[in-house]
Amino acid sequence: MDKKNGMISNLFKSFRMQTELWLLSVPIIIWVLIFCYYPMYGITMSFVNYVPGKPIWQCEFVGLKWFIDFLTNPSFGLLLRNTLAMSLLNIIFGFPAPIIFALLLNEIGNRHAKKFIQTVSYLPHFISWVVAASIVYLLLSNEGIINVILVQWGITHKPIPFLSKGEYYWIIYTIINIWKSVGWSSIIYLSAIAGIDEQLYQAGAIDGLGRLGMAWYITIPSIAPTIVVLWILGIGGILNAGFEQHLLLGNPMTQKYWDVIDTYSYRYGVQQGFYSMGTAVGLFKSVIGFFLVILTNKISKKLFDLSII
Repeated sequence: MDKKNGMISNLFKSFRMQTELWLLSVPIIIWVLIFCYYPMYGITMSFVNYVPGKPIWQCEFVGLKWFIDFLTNPSFGLLLRNTLAMSLLNIIFGFPAPIIFALLLNEIGNRHAKKFIQTVSYLPHFISWVVAASIVYLLLSNEGIINVILVQWGITHKPIPFLSKGEYYWIIYTIINIWKSVGWSSIIYLSAIAGIDEQLYQAGAIDGLGRLGMAWYITIPSIAPTIVVLWILGIGGILNAGFEQHLLLGNPMTQKYWDVIDTYSYRYGVQQGFYSMGTAVGLFKSVIGFFLVILTNKISKKLFDLSII
């Protein structure tokens, strides 16, 4: 009780000392409440048989029906397999890519060259998936640049069906996803590297460490908290495999490989009008993601003494 009273006392003391800052934060707090928390009322849609145009509280309460329907759906196993497979590929290859890129970029001594490479690497992030998919089709279709080169050089006798054979889809998706995100995701690591004390590198040079040694013994341990935070958040989003990229890159011949939880939610929740099902799927993902963040955070705290809370 005394601890609780002390916390309340400290809160009021902080308010008195920083009244102007608290008042400046009021519009932000109101904005968050209206646009972030108030819409969460819509999650109640997942527990009712929602009819468009009818108030949610007047709809029939069905409990966990939509969750059970989703989990017992014959395609649930396929959806979960595809979602986890692409998310894990993105974590295994996509997560370390910006870290490695930031480390390499940090070693460039020429300031202008470094700025140029940074700018070029950021550009794919701003390219829409529509344009990215068009580039993929330009490169990998049967008449695409890569197949033309392979046939003309005699490497293969006929075009390889990259876009119509499902076995290639996960690889293509992972590569294009890394290409779009590696530069932009490296910004936070570059910022963390910029905050490292220069005296550590000077001490490392005196001890005889080369560039690789400094990166391994100084840079990576110094940015470890940043890496851990992003790793925990990445694990929490393991069920978020996106949907627009799959709708653009995929086709009926490869659907068994690109149909994920998000595309299922979009197909049933939006296209077919089962809004309660779509909401239930979204809530299911959020709950699983929340528990994964908590679990990963506890494991990280126990093993590395690093956590986000």
